[in-house]
Amino acid sequence: MNGVIYARYSSDNQREESIDGQVRECLAYAEKNGIRIVETYIDRAMTAKTDKRPDFQRMIKDSYKKGFNIVIVWKLDRFARNRFDSAKYKMILRQNEVRVLSATEAISSRPEGILMESMLEGWAEYYSAELAEKVIRGQTENALKCKSNGGTLPFGYYVDDEQHFQINLDTAPFVCVAFQMYDEGYTMKEIAADFKRRGIKNTRGTDFTINTISNLLSNRRYIGEYKYRDIVIPDGIPAIVDKDLFDRVQQQIEKNKKAPARYKADANYILTTKLYCGKCMSFMVGESGTSHNANTYRYYKCITAKRKKGCDKKAVKKDWIEEIVINQIKKVIFDDDLIEAIAERVYQLQDQENTTVPLLRKQLAETEKSIENVLNAIEQGIITPSTKQRLEELEQRKQNLQIEIAKENIKKPVLTKEQILFWLHRFRNIDTKNIKHRKRLVDSFVNSVVLYDDRIEFFFNYKDGAKTLTLDELGKSSDLLNSAPPKKKPLLSARAKEVFIVVHRSQT
Repeated sequence: MNGVIYARYSSDNQREESIDGQVRECLAYAEKNGIRIVETYIDRAMTAKTDKRPDFQRMIKDSYKKGFNIVIVWKLDRFARNRFDSAKYKMILRQNEVRVLSATEAISSRPEGILMESMLEGWAEYYSAELAEKVIRGQTENALKCKSNGGTLPFGYYVDDEQHFQINLDTAPFVCVAFQMYDEGYTMKEIAADFKRRGIKNTRGTDFTINTISNLLSNRRYIGEYKYRDIVIPDGIPAIVDKDLFDRVQQQIEKNKKAPARYKADANYILTTKLYCGKCMSFMVGESGTSHNANTYRYYKCITAKRKKGCDKKAVKKDWIEEIVINQIKKVIFDDDLIEAIAERVYQLQDQENTTVPLLRKQLAETEKSIENVLNAIEQGIITPSTKQRLEELEQRKQNLQIEIAKENIKKPVLTKEQILFWLHRFRNIDTKNIKHRKRLVDSFVNSVVLYDDRIEFFFNYKDGAKTLTLDELGKSSDLLNSAPPKKKPLLSARAKEVFIVVHRSQT
């Protein structure tokens, strides 16, 4: 079995040794489980909150070559701290027949193991969010004092030793020139060309473009307004441009602005990678259609049927199927007996899956037994020159084992049943109208949903087997029978085309 190692550390505060430690433990895990390592991917000073990591993307790309079928990480949070990215790339790897394994977090492949993995990923995301909150708190304190929080410095300003904005007398006059030129009728393109002719560079040391001129003319800092997130402080920094001139320019920008392009919004399909076609067992993916009265409808459609490769499964309305799944999850989380049973299984799973601590405890018990034997021998007068040395070695071994056990417990604390119940009960207060909360429910509890023409089968993460809802239970108005998307309205009707041709010919 071929495998690869993915290692990462998130900031310059961590050291190269952290990578060495991750790789060392992953190699040990691979050797123990008979996995041959064929490549190692490493991202240094890269956060897992984003998927823009060079070696991570190289690993995903290489998975299409089918040269390996295991990715070993030190911990799951090395792979991703963003649950969407984690699910997205694990899905890609699964399609390429590749599994992600943690070297230090033993996760069962059974359904309850999936729930445990979901919890671990959730806590990793929580840690990342908590860290971000701490950073925001510090930056908010700076903002209340109108201090710089870093980032690209606005053209025309510099930051003094106390992090306050000050006017740069060398560049600020050109800010005024830009506003005056636009107010006089020059275009942004002409202003950028004029600045280039004068040799004026922006704060990045490059030529001004239409975009940078546009950003400059819309920046309210030039009238002294300090803004950070929801904090807005008028006259918080020195103003460069008169407010009347600024307002006139904004009015002119609005007047000259072209109608923005209308991009098709991509709805969030929370059952992506979870919903399967009951006819061919392919994924059902999100798509949208427009009715004759211009209303947009969203559906899940079998990918095989979508590609016209032999499946005739009809599409099903997105809101309808998602609401059924959410309601089934709500029945689970409000069933006290079921929640108690889930908590018990997850709690027991920790002991089953944690192989390191039980082994260390067994070695500790054996060491303590050996110490007891040596002490008994001393009490009976059996003393040799090596007795003291042997006792010291055993005492040192006992201390080392106790330290290792403490480290393991810190690295992967064992949750009490009460903590697991608390985590599960929190789902009862979740806002099922919030798209993020709906995704969290599906990711945590649903393994898969199989959609047949006459029934739906639900496979949950907390037990084997399936729950089935039939057509009768769903009601006779079920979308399973009547779910095809509306046909797209043709751009021109046949009669309209005839009229268009006649008019066009008469004009020519």
